[in-house]
Amino acid sequence: MTAHETTDRLLLGCMGLGGGWDASPYVPADIDAAEAAIEAALESGITGFDHADIYRHGKAEAVFGEVLDRSPGLRERITLQSKCGIRLADGDRPGMYDLRGATIVRKVEESLARLRTDHLDMLLLHRPDPLADPADVAAALESLHRQGLVRRFGVSNMSAPQMARLQAHLGLPLAADQLEMSLLRRDWLEGDVLVNTPASAANGFPTGTVEHCLTHGIALQAWGPLAQGRYSGRPLTEEDQATAALVAELAKAKDTTPETIVLWWLQRHPARIAPVIGTTNPARIRACRDAATTTPELTHEEWYSLWITARGAALP
Repeated sequence: MTAHETTDRLLLGCMGLGGGWDASPYVPADIDAAEAAIEAALESGITGFDHADIYRHGKAEAVFGEVLDRSPGLRERITLQSKCGIRLADGDRPGMYDLRGATIVRKVEESLARLRTDHLDMLLLHRPDPLADPADVAAALESLHRQGLVRRFGVSNMSAPQMARLQAHLGLPLAADQLEMSLLRRDWLEGDVLVNTPASAANGFPTGTVEHCLTHGIALQAWGPLAQGRYSGRPLTEEDQATAALVAELAKAKDTTPETIVLWWLQRHPARIAPVIGTTNPARIRACRDAATTTPELTHEEWYSLWITARGAALP
């Protein structure tokens, strides 16, 4: 099995690279900042990098490509994934989703050019497009695979039925589903637990999605896993403060960082969730080192204590 066929335990999300969320060009300082983030990730055992064609209007991919150009041999040491399917608003033109086959192919070609690489290790379809024809989507993905432009495919923000509908037309297995998952965003976990309770009415997460991924070998990736630091530096509510205190206590007891405890909570789940950390701060990236290199050291009781404390209420 090659490095490109393995599943990353932890990925660096690159949405914060490349300067502002506008069409203004990136500058040398943006390339330097990207290089510093990539170096911190590699030093921490993180070799998977997550992109999307829309991040910073394409500049996140472009500055990453500049770093690859500066660093011969780096591409062979890492895995690169990107996403397509969202069209940003532009003036009077509203934002929308676009998973037409021709669009997917064009967006991949543009991403490869910006990243200065000849292939993606994985392509994720960023958001469901209600008008997408799954046969058309599958034909585009299979064409990209035949050309060697993309090695594996996955989705993002999709439910089990949406994945099953696409898979019925696709001759390649879906490899990943990327969802928002964290100690703060727990609907993926609680959707099934709350079945047959009044609280279930407030949970809109599609039941069975996690189980579908487990059954079919689809890796789960978690975007927003650090919940913007609510439990590892900047609690915003009373519930956050209680959880942050427990996270700090566990971090001290296990000689690790609060960031690691928060990530371990996700990784301890049987789905072996791979968090996609969004920070570009080298110090904060390094604070996640143990989550990239160490098996989660949370007991059954500790895992439940974090969940119940974050809920702010007992389980039903």
